[in-house]
Amino acid sequence: MRQIVLDTETTGLEVEQGHRIIEVGCVELRNRRVTGNDFHQYVHPQDKPIDAGAVDVHGITMEFLADKPHFRDIADQLWQYLAGAELVIHNAAFDVGFLDREFARCGYTDKLADVCHITDTVAMARKLHPGQRVSLDALCRRYEVDNSQRDLHGALLDARLLADVYLAMTGGQSRLGLEDTGGTASRRSRFVELLGSGDGPLHVLQASADELSAHRARLAQIAGKGTCLWVADLNAEEGVEPR
Repeated sequence: MRQIVLDTETTGLEVEQGHRIIEVGCVELRNRRVTGNDFHQYVHPQDKPIDAGAVDVHGITMEFLADKPHFRDIADQLWQYLAGAELVIHNAAFDVGFLDREFARCGYTDKLADVCHITDTVAMARKLHPGQRVSLDALCRRYEVDNSQRDLHGALLDARLLADVYLAMTGGQSRLGLEDTGGTASRRSRFVELLGSGDGPLHVLQASADELSAHRARLAQIAGKGTCLWVADLNAEEGVEPR
């Protein structure tokens, strides 16, 4: 399963007022693990100035963006990166609204929801913690995610923090993945894919006679203190009749 944790920074809060995206940050997860295949790009907003209040939030200025590409210069690369993935976004309506408007300016007729599944972590957090604050900072505190470097908002930093929060909200580490992944020929643990193991047979090490003798001696000590089911199991394996 491929998921993209995404965040944007913008020139202002209202897409209907012509505000533009000035930073996109994405973190890729595969099978609930960070892959390192991030996408990060600052974007020049062309003729739309950045609101002073927005600069206070993210610290990005027009001077800093002077040599950065326009959105149309990165649109194809970003669309291909996102298409087909589940997008995990905090307050998804905001970011998706801006992205859809930017892609539409570049001639795209589809919306992100047409090619991606969108998950809103604000909605998730409200269900999990009704009546509690669900800002990214509040969730970082709740799930003990270190956000000490977040003096200002930043799309890639916030996407990385949200990835940690999302994994914590949805159960932390992934399942062991021992379920079947296809037909008979391809049934194997997802750990095999992650660890890069081949399809060869497992090498089984048999206990030596000395090891079995030591094992029996230890079981006898345990059995002396009461019933020991392991002795019965061992006898059954070796064909020894129970006394």
